[in-house]
Amino acid sequence: MKDRELPMFPLGMVVFPHQVVGLCVFEARYHRMLRDVQEDQRFGTCLIERGSEVGGSDERTSIGTLMHIVASQPLADGQTLLMVEGLECFTVQRWLDDSPYPRAQVSERCCDATVIEPALLRSTESAVNALRALQSELFADQCLQVNCAMDTDPWVRSWQLCSLTPMSTLDQFKVLSLGDPNERLRLIAEICCERYGDYQRMLANDRSSDLFD
Repeated sequence: MKDRELPMFPLGMVVFPHQVVGLCVFEARYHRMLRDVQEDQRFGTCLIERGSEVGGSDERTSIGTLMHIVASQPLADGQTLLMVEGLECFTVQRWLDDSPYPRAQVSERCCDATVIEPALLRSTESAVNALRALQSELFADQCLQVNCAMDTDPWVRSWQLCSLTPMSTLDQFKVLSLGDPNERLRLIAEICCERYGDYQRMLANDRSSDLFD
Protein backbone atom coordinates (compact mmCIF):
# COMPACT_ATOMS: atom_id res chain seq x y z
CA MET A 1 0.00 0.00 0.00
CA LYS A 2 1.56 3.28 -1.13
CA ASP A 3 0.85 6.61 0.52
CA ARG A 4 -2.76 7.43 -0.23
CA GLU A 5 -5.93 9.12 0.90
CA LEU A 6 -8.14 6.59 2.63
CA PRO A 7 -11.79 6.62 3.75
CA MET A 8 -11.82 5.91 7.47
CA PHE A 9 -14.24 4.12 9.78
CA PRO A 10 -12.88 4.75 13.32
CA LEU A 11 -14.01 2.17 15.87
CA GLY A 12 -14.00 1.58 19.60
CA MET A 13 -11.93 -1.57 19.05
CA VAL A 14 -8.68 -2.68 17.44
CA VAL A 15 -8.69 -4.80 14.29
CA PHE A 16 -5.49 -6.68 13.44
CA PRO A 17 -4.32 -7.65 9.97
CA HIS A 18 -5.78 -11.04 8.96
CA GLN A 19 -8.55 -10.71 11.54
CA VAL A 20 -12.15 -11.03 10.37
CA VAL A 21 -14.80 -9.04 12.21
CA GLY A 22 -18.43 -8.05 11.73
CA LEU A 23 -19.57 -4.42 11.58
CA CYS A 24 -22.97 -2.76 11.49
CA VAL A 25 -23.29 0.40 9.40
CA PHE A 26 -26.23 2.67 10.24
CA GLU A 27 -24.99 6.26 9.92
CA ALA A 28 -25.68 8.04 6.62
CA ARG A 29 -22.05 9.16 6.29
CA TYR A 30 -20.78 5.58 6.37
CA HIS A 31 -23.41 4.40 3.92
CA ARG A 32 -22.01 7.10 1.64
CA MET A 33 -18.53 5.71 2.29
CA LEU A 34 -19.67 2.22 1.29
CA ARG A 35 -20.98 3.57 -1.99
CA ASP A 36 -17.70 5.37 -2.62
CA VAL A 37 -15.55 2.25 -2.03
CA GLN A 38 -17.60 -0.12 -4.18
CA GLU A 39 -14.77 -0.48 -6.70
CA ASP A 40 -11.95 -1.67 -4.44
CA GLN A 41 -14.03 -2.54 -1.33
CA ARG A 42 -11.38 -1.07 0.97
CA PHE A 43 -11.30 1.47 3.77
CA GLY A 44 -9.27 2.13 6.89
CA THR A 45 -10.03 1.84 10.55
CA CYS A 46 -8.32 3.01 13.72
CA LEU A 47 -9.04 3.02 17.42
CA ILE A 48 -11.04 5.86 18.94
CA GLU A 49 -9.07 7.09 21.97
CA ARG A 50 -11.82 9.31 23.32
CA GLY A 51 -15.37 9.97 22.23
CA SER A 52 -18.08 7.94 20.53
CA GLU A 53 -18.25 5.94 17.31
CA VAL A 54 -21.48 7.76 16.50
CA GLY A 55 -21.70 11.35 15.33
CA GLY A 56 -18.02 12.33 15.13
CA SER A 57 -16.07 14.68 17.45
CA ASP A 58 -13.87 11.76 18.49
CA GLU A 59 -10.13 11.57 19.11
CA ARG A 60 -8.37 8.90 17.07
CA THR A 61 -5.09 7.03 17.17
CA SER A 62 -2.47 7.43 14.45
CA ILE A 63 -2.02 3.71 13.75
CA GLY A 64 -4.69 1.88 11.80
CA THR A 65 -5.53 -1.13 9.67
CA LEU A 66 -6.53 -1.35 6.02
CA MET A 67 -9.79 -3.28 5.73
CA HIS A 68 -11.30 -5.29 2.89
CA ILE A 69 -15.05 -5.91 2.68
CA VAL A 70 -15.56 -9.67 2.40
CA ALA A 71 -19.35 -9.59 2.40
CA SER A 72 -22.21 -7.15 2.98
CA GLN A 73 -25.90 -7.54 3.66
CA PRO A 74 -28.40 -4.64 3.58
CA LEU A 75 -31.19 -4.93 6.13
CA ALA A 76 -34.81 -3.86 5.86
CA ASP A 77 -34.33 -1.16 8.51
CA GLY A 78 -31.68 0.62 6.43
CA GLN A 79 -28.66 -0.78 8.26
CA THR A 80 -25.95 -2.79 6.52
CA LEU A 81 -24.05 -5.71 8.01
CA LEU A 82 -20.44 -6.09 6.92
CA MET A 83 -17.90 -8.87 7.22
CA VAL A 84 -14.45 -7.30 6.88
CA GLU A 85 -10.89 -8.58 7.05
CA GLY A 86 -7.80 -6.66 8.11
CA LEU A 87 -5.10 -6.54 5.46
CA GLU A 88 -2.14 -4.48 6.72
CA CYS A 89 -1.18 -1.67 9.08
CA PHE A 90 -0.64 1.96 8.23
CA THR A 91 0.32 5.24 9.89
CA VAL A 92 -1.99 8.23 9.71
CA GLN A 93 0.07 11.17 8.48
CA ARG A 94 -2.76 13.67 8.80
CA TRP A 95 -6.50 13.75 9.11
CA LEU A 96 -8.50 15.40 6.35
CA ASP A 97 -11.89 17.04 6.51
CA ASP A 98 -14.56 14.70 7.93
CA SER A 99 -17.02 15.71 5.22
CA PRO A 100 -18.75 13.59 4.02
CA TYR A 101 -17.04 11.01 6.29
CA PRO A 102 -13.67 10.65 8.08
CA ARG A 103 -10.68 10.56 5.71
CA ALA A 104 -6.95 10.45 6.28
CA GLN A 105 -3.66 10.63 4.43
CA VAL A 106 -1.90 7.40 5.36
CA SER A 107 1.46 5.77 4.71
CA GLU A 108 2.65 2.19 4.61
CA ARG A 109 4.02 0.73 7.83
CA CYS A 110 5.50 -2.74 7.52
CA CYS A 111 8.57 -4.85 8.29
CA ASP A 112 8.41 -7.43 5.52
CA ALA A 113 12.19 -7.80 5.59
CA THR A 114 12.14 -8.86 9.27
CA VAL A 115 12.54 -12.59 9.76
CA ILE A 116 10.23 -14.00 12.42
CA GLU A 117 12.09 -16.15 14.94
CA PRO A 118 10.64 -19.70 14.66
CA ALA A 119 11.26 -20.59 18.31
CA LEU A 120 9.63 -17.36 19.47
CA LEU A 121 6.62 -17.99 17.25
CA ARG A 122 6.21 -21.53 18.64
CA SER A 123 6.56 -20.49 22.28
CA THR A 124 4.15 -17.59 21.88
CA GLU A 125 1.59 -19.84 20.21
CA SER A 126 1.88 -22.28 23.12
CA ALA A 127 1.33 -19.39 25.56
CA VAL A 128 -1.75 -18.19 23.67
CA ASN A 129 -3.23 -21.70 23.52
CA ALA A 130 -2.60 -22.26 27.25
CA LEU A 131 -4.26 -18.96 28.12
CA ARG A 132 -7.30 -19.66 25.94
CA ALA A 133 -7.63 -23.14 27.47
CA LEU A 134 -7.67 -21.64 30.97
CA GLN A 135 -10.07 -18.94 29.85
CA SER A 136 -12.46 -21.60 28.55
CA GLU A 137 -12.59 -23.09 32.07
CA LEU A 138 -13.59 -19.72 33.51
CA PHE A 139 -15.97 -18.65 30.78
CA ALA A 140 -17.40 -21.87 29.43
CA ASP A 141 -20.46 -20.05 28.09
CA GLN A 142 -18.26 -18.20 25.58
CA CYS A 143 -17.50 -21.47 23.77
CA LEU A 144 -13.90 -20.57 23.01
CA GLN A 145 -12.12 -22.63 20.40
CA VAL A 146 -8.75 -23.45 21.92
CA ASN A 147 -6.90 -24.92 18.94
CA CYS A 148 -7.80 -22.70 15.99
CA ALA A 149 -6.69 -23.34 12.42
CA MET A 150 -3.47 -21.39 11.89
CA ASP A 151 -1.88 -20.23 8.65
CA THR A 152 1.45 -21.75 7.65
CA ASP A 153 2.89 -18.32 6.76
CA PRO A 154 4.78 -17.10 9.87
CA TRP A 155 3.83 -13.47 9.17
CA VAL A 156 0.10 -14.26 8.98
CA ARG A 157 0.36 -16.68 11.89
CA SER A 158 1.92 -14.02 14.11
CA TRP A 159 -1.00 -11.67 13.43
CA GLN A 160 -3.49 -14.47 14.10
CA LEU A 161 -1.96 -14.93 17.53
CA CYS A 162 -2.53 -11.23 18.20
CA SER A 163 -6.24 -11.50 17.43
CA LEU A 164 -6.61 -14.73 19.44
CA THR A 165 -5.02 -13.38 22.62
CA PRO A 166 -7.49 -12.25 25.33
CA MET A 167 -6.32 -8.76 26.30
CA SER A 168 -7.53 -5.24 26.92
CA THR A 169 -8.12 -2.75 24.13
CA LEU A 170 -5.14 -0.72 25.35
CA ASP A 171 -2.88 -3.78 25.10
CA GLN A 172 -4.28 -4.54 21.66
CA PHE A 173 -3.28 -1.08 20.50
CA LYS A 174 0.20 -1.46 22.01
CA VAL A 175 0.61 -4.70 20.06
CA LEU A 176 -0.68 -3.15 16.82
CA SER A 177 1.68 -0.19 17.23
CA LEU A 178 4.82 -2.35 17.21
CA GLY A 179 6.35 -2.56 13.76
CA ASP A 180 8.69 -5.49 14.48
CA PRO A 181 6.80 -8.84 14.46
CA ASN A 182 9.22 -10.35 16.96
CA GLU A 183 8.59 -7.50 19.38
CA ARG A 184 4.86 -8.10 18.95
CA LEU A 185 5.29 -11.78 19.74
CA ARG A 186 7.33 -11.01 22.87
CA LEU A 187 4.66 -8.58 24.08
CA ILE A 188 1.92 -11.13 23.37
CA ALA A 189 3.83 -13.74 25.41
CA GLU A 190 4.24 -11.24 28.26
CA ILE A 191 0.54 -10.38 28.21
CA CYS A 192 -0.32 -14.10 28.24
CA CYS A 193 1.85 -14.68 31.31
CA GLU A 194 0.22 -11.81 33.18
CA ARG A 195 -3.30 -12.79 32.19
CA TYR A 196 -2.66 -16.47 32.94
CA GLY A 197 -1.84 -15.57 36.55
CA ASP A 198 -5.01 -13.48 36.77
CA TYR A 199 -7.12 -16.33 35.44
CA GLN A 200 -5.52 -18.83 37.81
CA ARG A 201 -6.44 -16.62 40.78
CA MET A 202 -9.99 -16.18 39.47
CA LEU A 203 -10.35 -19.93 39.00
CA ALA A 204 -8.99 -20.63 42.50
CA ASN A 205 -11.45 -18.14 43.99
CA ASP A 206 -14.33 -19.75 42.11
CA ARG A 207 -13.36 -23.20 43.39
CA SER A 208 -13.03 -21.87 46.95
CA SER A 209 -16.50 -20.34 46.72
CA ASP A 210 -17.92 -23.66 45.52
CA LEU A 211 -16.58 -25.39 48.64
CA PHE A 212 -18.62 -23.09 50.87
CA ASP A 213 -21.84 -23.11 48.85
